[in-house]
Parts: sequence; C-alpha cells; structure tokens
Amino acid sequence: SRIFLRWGAYLVEINSYPQFGETLYTATLDNGLKVNFLPRTDFHKTYGILTTDYGSVDNEFVPLGETEIRRFPDGIAHFLEHKLFEKEDHDAFELFGKYGADANAFTSFTRTSYLFQTTQNVAKCVTTLLDFVQTPYFSEKTVEKEKGIIGQEIKMYDDDSNWRLYFGIIENMYPKNSLSIDIAGTVDSINKITAKDLYDCYKTFYQPSNMDLFLVGNFEVEAMLELIKENQAVKEFPSPEPIKRAEEFFDLEGRDIIPYRMTELEVQRPKTIIGIKGLDKVPAGRAGLRYKLAVELLLYLLYSETSDKYLELYDEGILDDSFGYDFSLERGFHFATISGDTNKPQELSNAVIEIAEHALEFLDDKEAAFELAKRELIGRNIQAMNSLESIANRYEAELFENATLFDVGALLEQLTLADIKAVAKQFLRSEAISVYQILPKEDEDK
Repeated sequence: SRIFLRWGAYLVEINSYPQFGETLYTATLDNGLKVNFLPRTDFHKTYGILTTDYGSVDNEFVPLGETEIRRFPDGIAHFLEHKLFEKEDHDAFELFGKYGADANAFTSFTRTSYLFQTTQNVAKCVTTLLDFVQTPYFSEKTVEKEKGIIGQEIKMYDDDSNWRLYFGIIENMYPKNSLSIDIAGTVDSINKITAKDLYDCYKTFYQPSNMDLFLVGNFEVEAMLELIKENQAVKEFPSPEPIKRAEEFFDLEGRDIIPYRMTELEVQRPKTIIGIKGLDKVPAGRAGLRYKLAVELLLYLLYSETSDKYLELYDEGILDDSFGYDFSLERGFHFATISGDTNKPQELSNAVIEIAEHALEFLDDKEAAFELAKRELIGRNIQAMNSLESIANRYEAELFENATLFDVGALLEQLTLADIKAVAKQFLRSEAISVYQILPKEDEDK
C-alpha cells in the first residue's frame, strides 16, 4: 500500500509491504535529491548508497551552462569516481575508517555509486558520504598522479581473459557505440583527461536532482531526514538544467552486429560467449521491470542447470560448471550473454544458438517447469531481502518507476508461460545473435 504524509516541509511517500514487514519512506528535497529510507532497527548494520545517473556511456553531452555537445575522453566517469575520494587535505576513505565504516564506489555503463556500511556512527557516515561526493577537488597535479594508477588498473583488466571475453562480445553487438569501450577507458583516453574536464562532467551530472540516496538499516527515519535536510540546506548548487546527452546510434535491424570474432590469448582452455542484443523496445516504468523478469525467466528455462538441454550438453562434455548466462537492462540498451569454458567451443556456440532459435518449441508443454522456475526466482528474491546491500543496490530509481526488491515478487507472480513465449518471440531474434571466442595461443615452437 502507498500513502503520502506531510512531515514538516516534506511530502513523504510511504510504501508498506506487510507480507515482508517492511516500510519504505521516500522524499525529494528542495534541491531535487531523492532520499529513500528502509529502517531495520533489528539489524546492527546500516548500508548507504548515493548514486548519480551517469556512467561510462555518457561521454558526449552538453556541459552545464554551455549550448553545444562536447565529446569527453573515454573512461572519464570512472576517473571522476576515483578522484572524488581525494580532497586537498584528506582522503574520504580515511574519514570512514575513523568512524569504523567501510566505503567503496563503482561505475557502470549508466551509473556511478558511492557507498558505505557501518555498525556505528551512522549519522557521521551519512554526512561524510554526502560531503565528500558533493565537494569536488581536482588539480592538474593530482589528476596526473591518478592517470598512472588507473592506467595500471586498465592493464590489469587487459590481462583478465574473462573481462576480455565479456567486452569482446559487447564490441560485437555494439561496434559503433560507446558501450563497446571499457568502462575505465584506455591508457590513451585517460591521458587526455584534465581537471577542467572533470569539473565540467561533475557540474553536469552531479546535480542533486540527478542523484538518489538509499539508506537501509538501523536508524530513525525522521531524525535521518532532518539530518540530511540540514546538510543540504547549507550547500549551494548550480541551478539544475535538463541534461542533454548525445543520441546513441542503434540499428534496430541488427545490421551493425559483427556475427563472429575470435582472438588467441594465453589461456588453458577455449572460452566462448554468445551475445543476444536487444533489438526490441523495452516498455517504460514497471512494465520494463516486468519485461526484465520475463527475460530472466526465459533464460532460466532455456539455459539453467535444470533444463533438459543443459543436462544433455553436460553429459556430452560440451559444457561444465563454468557455463552461465546473464541479462543486462540499463538506460537505453539490453542484452543477454551465455558463456563458458569448453574444449568444444564451436559445439557449445552452435548448441546455445540452436536453443535460442527454437525457444518456442523448447517451451511447449513446459508449464510445470515454468511454475517451478517462477517459484525458484521468487525464493531467490525473498532470500535477497536478507541482504541490505541487495536491497539498496537493486534499486533502479527512474528506470523502473522507483521499484524495489519488494515489488519484484508480485510482478513475478503475474507472469504466465504465454508471457515468456511472447518475450522469446520479441527478444530471441537470429539477426541479434553474435559469437566471440578466446582460443589458446598456439605454441610457436611446435
């Protein structure tokens, strides 16, 4: 159930989930920052995550206060994430350590998040999180120093065959798109970043109205709302403007997809990954989350350990425990990947593609398997509710109309096998499929 209450100057949305004994409180502050509170007073720990709707794909946009689109160096969102921890006279990590908390951050294709977890000094940790993210300090000297650190990180990922496999298939599916570029950028691209670039990106995307804070754990809601309100009231931010990102190119017929590529690396066994690029249109809001859950159920039915084809391929030695699948749906794109280490990479690729292309036949008479799969996913969702991190990290803000982990079960319950077949017809298209393989480098002495 959902109600709205006036708490002082704020209209607070209260979503109750009586079947789980949970209540979510949401408010938007005067500066546009959205705050979500999920109190769990029976927990010792508190987890907080502050997120901006800005990631590695957002490197072409109109900077705040300007009128023309500019192209920024690849990897700048990730670089900015690193640099925000370092201030003129201290490091934010040290402050969290002083309060007995752990802190971290991550950058994805479409978001950057800063987080902490603690069992003490919750108010000080929340204040520290807001202050260090909302007080940028960049100088050319510190920017130059960071280039060496991130350059080493990039080289480390270049040596990771699984990372290479993943980005190899993304490059196949999105060859003309910023998605195909490593989130950290390249050594060449980060060397072009300046302190001014960082400030321009910061001012554009770190507006409070483009951010949300999610707190879950042991705290009192009204006192926390007051603390954050006072913290924000003494800060000045530029007047918010709508963010104008460059239009990304997507060929809805899949003509830009590279069907197959391979490379040789120092690996013990071949690796293969099959990508299925979303060429269909994802509905907005909660319907988009429903679509995502339907695709996840579809992939479970086709490729999980419980499927008939999995057991058959396992017995034939075509796949093993390294085999798995994943589905990504973010702002502006969606795709599935199915991958594994195998001594029979071509057989595995062919089998995965055959299953996708004959999905409707495989789903015939699978009503009982579908109901079991649905129960399994609902069970996993309920289990995830025991994790403060899962609750906060899986909040997608505007993408799914502020849906949380507690909304997922009801949406799963509504899905039918007919829905899964409809999604299979939409999503699993032959022209959307691509293969990337990493094969062991041949011994030149032979």
